[in-house]
Amino acid sequence: MAGQQLKSVAGLLLVLNFCMYVIVLGIGGWAMNRAIDHGFIIGADFNLPAHFSPIYFPMGNAATGFFVTFALIAGVVGVASAISGLNHLRSWTSDSLPSAAAAATIAWTLTLLAMGFAWKEIELEIRNARLRTMEAFLIILSVTQLLYIAAIHGIVSR
Repeated sequence: MAGQQLKSVAGLLLVLNFCMYVIVLGIGGWAMNRAIDHGFIIGADFNLPAHFSPIYFPMGNAATGFFVTFALIAGVVGVASAISGLNHLRSWTSDSLPSAAAAATIAWTLTLLAMGFAWKEIELEIRNARLRTMEAFLIILSVTQLLYIAAIHGIVSR
């Protein structure tokens, strides 16, 4: 009985995390596209600006480039983790647990890294609504991904 409850909790968290990672990828993709379209133009006849950064984003602040880059990496690994987790939920055996747990843990640590840059971006204050949304999603994901890891290990109590 407790195993079935854990399985349903893990399934709910898996679907929630998958949807949130997809949203993070969508917003991060928009930000990356905007940075590429509106970034510095460097060519043979152009000089580099005085404060050139290869991770320049025309919106946000100095932490935005790092935040978006690591959010995209965390999002891709998070989606892959959800696919691995789906396989584990289907079989729910100790043989499928290590791969699901490893992928979920890697996704969680990358999410924590992106969340650290989100906090720095929040501290620097200048950002738009889409970046604030992505920050909120990553902060929430850092908790829900940890709960998912606990649920697939059977640590979550009834």
